Amino acid sequence: MTQKNSRTSRAISKNIVWGNLKIMKIHVVNTGYFKLDGGAMFGVVPKSLWTRTNPADENNMCSWALRSLLIEDGKRLILIDTGMGDKQSDKFFSHYYLHGDDSLDKSLNQMGFHRDEITDVFLTHLHFDHCGGAIQWNKNKTGYEPAFKNAHYWSTKNHWMWATKPNRREKASFLEENIVPMQQSGQLKFIEGPNSSFSKENSSIDFLEKSALSFGVFFADGHTEKQMLPTILHQGKTIVFMGDLLPTAGHLPLPFVMGYDTRPLLTLPEKEKFLNAAADHNYYLFLEHDAHNQIITVKHTEKGVRLNKVFTLDQLFN
Repeated sequence: MTQKNSRTSRAISKNIVWGNLKIMKIHVVNTGYFKLDGGAMFGVVPKSLWTRTNPADENNMCSWALRSLLIEDGKRLILIDTGMGDKQSDKFFSHYYLHGDDSLDKSLNQMGFHRDEITDVFLTHLHFDHCGGAIQWNKNKTGYEPAFKNAHYWSTKNHWMWATKPNRREKASFLEENIVPMQQSGQLKFIEGPNSSFSKENSSIDFLEKSALSFGVFFADGHTEKQMLPTILHQGKTIVFMGDLLPTAGHLPLPFVMGYDTRPLLTLPEKEKFLNAAADHNYYLFLEHDAHNQIITVKHTEKGVRLNKVFTLDQLFN
């Protein structure tokens, strides 16, 4: 690792950790599993490589998790991402082969919570597999309403504009019924933009050192405009909710970029700088879409940053 990379990594670490407060408790919320084409999830990477970590079925489909995080922080109960929800049509869901016994409500109930207790829903971005569960049918199925009636919904102004006036490439992922009711309800709030930036080779990594929800936020623009990745300090460990910057452990090699990314040439330096920082400072990476691994750490190798150890949340904190 070069001296310049090391300085950048130390600066990133300082800004991630500085803004966080100690969290009382965190919980994994499993909302189910779905399938997507393996080739789409790994872009230009040959199937012979990505099937080493993500085996495909006879239709080239791989299983992916819909894994959220629940944070108890004083009087706040914060849910990070919501999964797909259940309001779309059978035809819509038939494309994604939902499977497993988990659901958002079932997971919350198993932990002794109810959705009406959620005070904040933090959305990494507004693609349907991350925010679909935020909105539900109303009682008479004549319209839509917030699924968390007592919660604020958190996005960013930049990403909100990006999602409500979608480009043609992402339009199928930004569903109006998942998004607009948040604003119509009066429950939408915006996280302010980054207050730190570290630039290298015409790209940057942006941080908000302390958000309105007390944790830090890393912003990434490769997958979609201003994706937000929460960084949480808990019992001396820095946990980063990886969203779609690193969907699975199988995406660790830098060229392993999803075909869904709108700016893959931005994803590459974003991943590189973040993963270098993660390896240098032993961040715990919470994987939203990895069907097999909840949390990983990474390490430097001759081939670049690679998998170090795998954990569950219970192994780390119980």
